[in-house]
Amino acid sequence: MSDAIKHECGIALVRLLKPLDYYKEKYGSAFYGINKMYLMMEKQHNRGQDGAGFASIKFDMQPGERYMSRIRSNQAQPIQDIFTQINQRINQELSEHPEYQNDTELQKRHMPYVGELMMGHVRYGTFGKNSIESVHPFLRQNNWMHRNLIVAGNFNMTNVNELFSNLIRIGQHPKEMTDTVTVMEKIGHFLDDAVAKLYKDVKKEGYNKMEASPIIADRLNVAKILRKAAKNFDGGYAMAGLLGHGDAFVLRDPAGIRPTYYYQDEEVVVVASERPVIQTVFNVEFDQVKELDPGKALIIKKNGIVRKKRILDPLERKACSFERIYFSRGSDSEIYQERKKLGRLLFPKILKAIDGDMENTVFSYIPNTAETSFFGMFKQAQDYLNKRKEEVILKEGSSLTSERLHEILSSRPRVEKVAIKDVKLRTFITEDSSRDDLVTHVYDVTYGSVKPTDNLVIIDDSIVRGTTLKKSILRILDRLNPKAIIVVSSAPQIRYPDCYGIDMARLEDLIAFRAALSLHKDRGTESIVEQIYQDCKNQVGLPAEEIQNSVQRFYEPFTDEEISEKISELLCPEGMKATVKIIYQTVDNLHIACPKNLGDWYFTGNYPTNGGNRVVNRAFMNFYEGVQGRAY
Repeated sequence: MSDAIKHECGIALVRLLKPLDYYKEKYGSAFYGINKMYLMMEKQHNRGQDGAGFASIKFDMQPGERYMSRIRSNQAQPIQDIFTQINQRINQELSEHPEYQNDTELQKRHMPYVGELMMGHVRYGTFGKNSIESVHPFLRQNNWMHRNLIVAGNFNMTNVNELFSNLIRIGQHPKEMTDTVTVMEKIGHFLDDAVAKLYKDVKKEGYNKMEASPIIADRLNVAKILRKAAKNFDGGYAMAGLLGHGDAFVLRDPAGIRPTYYYQDEEVVVVASERPVIQTVFNVEFDQVKELDPGKALIIKKNGIVRKKRILDPLERKACSFERIYFSRGSDSEIYQERKKLGRLLFPKILKAIDGDMENTVFSYIPNTAETSFFGMFKQAQDYLNKRKEEVILKEGSSLTSERLHEILSSRPRVEKVAIKDVKLRTFITEDSSRDDLVTHVYDVTYGSVKPTDNLVIIDDSIVRGTTLKKSILRILDRLNPKAIIVVSSAPQIRYPDCYGIDMARLEDLIAFRAALSLHKDRGTESIVEQIYQDCKNQVGLPAEEIQNSVQRFYEPFTDEEISEKISELLCPEGMKATVKIIYQTVDNLHIACPKNLGDWYFTGNYPTNGGNRVVNRAFMNFYEGVQGRAY
């Protein structure tokens, strides 16, 4: 993605099902779980670079002994930072107490972070905040062991105001109005309530307070707590939680918007936001890693029993398609094939744009994450040329000479690495007055790879704002002196804001929105802006289920091609020698390529939850009123 946008967070959870001695004997270290957590978090570094956090629970500790640990970082390399600190603490203890070296019980009791239950989080700050207080996991403490709650997640709620008001109505005084704090306090409230009710029951059975604690922990119905807490959640979420006594859960939203995968054997239970993370770290096969069903929770009791429980009735599955296009690592076998197919499906549009002139066309890609879709596009180009060769050979038949046959067979798609990113320079550039000049040097071009008679076709994952294209990439590519530059997006036009965890909140930031607005101005139909604004305003205060997406009307008068042509015009820098054309994937082809992930609200405005319609209408009102804030 040439436009940098902040996006998904990543979660990781490891529950060791055997005593620490087992891992010491089999794998040579009682720190097996910590090591696996480090690998799982690093393998999800792509999902979050603003912050990272780690928490652990030790089982069966005595009163006065520390049984919960948490560490967070918002440093430049947050994962490295937290595990460096963890290792330093462990090494310090081993240095000062050599007797801990081969005694796992002493290690567990005296070393921080060494426990049976661990959770990690990598974060992208979608709300523009990157203070340490905003980094997961979040901790809700209590002297009753089973009332301690640690929460981390990959989520965004569209109805934070409603959830916040609910907390106030039940007598709470939340410290801030954010979705993370609100969600944690909602779960915490019903956890407290469940513990209180269980205590009354256990007390009636004749147990004293000390005897009651382990009984309450054993009887605690985590699924029931989650059903009550999540009843009014509206958003996309994959959230993990640890209870102080050792229970754990991972809950996925009922539309399956945010991804969640898990694996279980006799040694561990593992959860992550991406399948290949688990495959790689635990060396297991694709089909051994399962996807958590939408609306369900994976619940791991302290006694090691693992169950999947229905928490919310599933909605129509609308798993995020951007996960497949860009966010998730391409090493997932399904995602790899899907991205290749996205590239293949673009080729007919490309062929039309170059007027079938394959001989004078060079194919390439920017950025590196677009490489897989480029492979698919290239393969389709090969297939097209092979079919054309076959037709020529059959047509010319016996009149073919050896030289002519060689000429036909030597025809192949022309591929070049035309742009190379200068990573060191990228980190140097800051948001100052000279940024626009500096950003034009982010990529080095391969001079001589393109002729003045050539079309240059560049594939990108998606084009969101188009800023980097206009200010940097197109100017850089123009130095190669091609006849035409054709930028191809493997994603459709992004027309609507996201409200489920991706930092695309403002309509006017989206180049497709600006293009449609420009078309309305060109055609004298600007009055529709006022009409849509009034429609949005009239729906304020309606129940969420009655709100309709009024912004879809904004795009209805125009074809995809008309909007693409206007985008090409808006993003073409002044002084370009080459002509510029921008091509987008179609929504239909996206669904063909990614049949299991049909969440397409960014492109179509078809939001999977009621709160999405409220958010998009508010985003339009913010645009009309000149409000800079987010719509959720």
